[in-house]
Amino acid sequence: MENNIKHINAYKRKTGFNVGIVIFGITFIYIFFNILIFLTNKHVTIYEVREGSVYRDTSYTGFIHRSEVIVNTDREGYVNYFASEGSKVGVRTRVYASSNEKLDFTNTSDEEGSLSEDEKTQLYGKVGSFASSYNSVHFDDVYLLKDTIASAIDNKSNQSRGLLLDQMLQNGAEGLDVYNSAVDGVISYSIDGYENIDLNSLTEDIMEKKNYKKNVFKNNEKLSANQPVYKILNSDYWEIYIPLSEEEAKEYSEKKTMKITFVKDGTSATASFSTATVEDAYYGILSFDKGMTRYFNERYLDIELVLEDVTGLKIPKTSVVEKEFYVVPKDFITQGGNSKSDGVLVDTQNGNPEFVSVKIYGENQEDGTVYLDMNSFSKTHSTLIKTDSDETYKLRKTTTMKGVYNINKGYSVFNKIDILTESDDYYIVKSGSNYGLSNYDHIALDGKTTKENDVVF
Repeated sequence: MENNIKHINAYKRKTGFNVGIVIFGITFIYIFFNILIFLTNKHVTIYEVREGSVYRDTSYTGFIHRSEVIVNTDREGYVNYFASEGSKVGVRTRVYASSNEKLDFTNTSDEEGSLSEDEKTQLYGKVGSFASSYNSVHFDDVYLLKDTIASAIDNKSNQSRGLLLDQMLQNGAEGLDVYNSAVDGVISYSIDGYENIDLNSLTEDIMEKKNYKKNVFKNNEKLSANQPVYKILNSDYWEIYIPLSEEEAKEYSEKKTMKITFVKDGTSATASFSTATVEDAYYGILSFDKGMTRYFNERYLDIELVLEDVTGLKIPKTSVVEKEFYVVPKDFITQGGNSKSDGVLVDTQNGNPEFVSVKIYGENQEDGTVYLDMNSFSKTHSTLIKTDSDETYKLRKTTTMKGVYNINKGYSVFNKIDILTESDDYYIVKSGSNYGLSNYDHIALDGKTTKENDVVF
């Protein structure tokens, strides 16, 4: 059988160059090194500056002290009042009438005896204030509210009663005597026995409202001779005493005024403030020269003492760093070089001063100095020359400023801060100051993760 197998020549295999593999390899190496750099480098976390505030207050129940004059009756009889409670009266103002017999006011119309809208609003306010601050420990406050409402309703008919009393007097009613106010002031138809209590006679029981009672006078009520019939608050000056701990007394000792909020109606006021010690008890004294009539019928008031209320820019404490700067007289700052940037002339000791561009980081207007970065100067070039003068200045004096690193432009720039107050984790700093921060600026959350002129991605 004929062998048909032909001779087969072996060819060398061609070496192929795969461009895709090369590109993939380069890309892989690039990604690997970027990941490595990312994992090994410090990361700068950005914090956006926003406006904020620190508000700190504490609540107290205060005891009211004011000038109060109790007026007694001249005779025994049934008392009916002319003047509305809380109104201002003078020595010629008719306050009440006293009669031998209980008077009949059944002829008073329903319209005359009903509460006005303003009176209803005031009464609703008292009920609402009581409900919001009610404490079961002081259940006796319920009876005080009851007496207040009863007094308001009973005193509503004062005007109509006055007309009827006038008519009785004109008709020659026997045994009916009218009495004017004893002094000028605001009239009140209740007493509590604390009218003469001052700071030196305060006790713990009084401050805690133990066994507190108020006697409210009513129309057509029979009173004996020389019995209290009303009282006059005859001065606009009044005080509130609040109990303090020893620590609070020390903390508040330097304060001359205090901003407070009255819980009853949400009204705010600023009071003169002082502290006092009476028999090992500490007190705060809030003094006012107006607003007494608003609380004329109160002996105790719930208040909030505003210890701090500061608004500014809120920044984390972790952002704050300290940096040292040269202190340089402002008149050594000049402009030169190829731009209008600020700079100084440095003595190079060869007769040709060198212009060094600088950034001003702060200014003291009182002594006319500015603060310059110490890294802008070498140790050999440490003497400045004043423009158009032979006066020189040696770079020696330094100061340390607190600030943060602003990264709005993609690199770190130190901005000084003026701290107004602080909380546990944040500072409130001044807004809009020169060389400082503005709302919505971006800063390094941790100031230790960057330094001046670091590029931040």
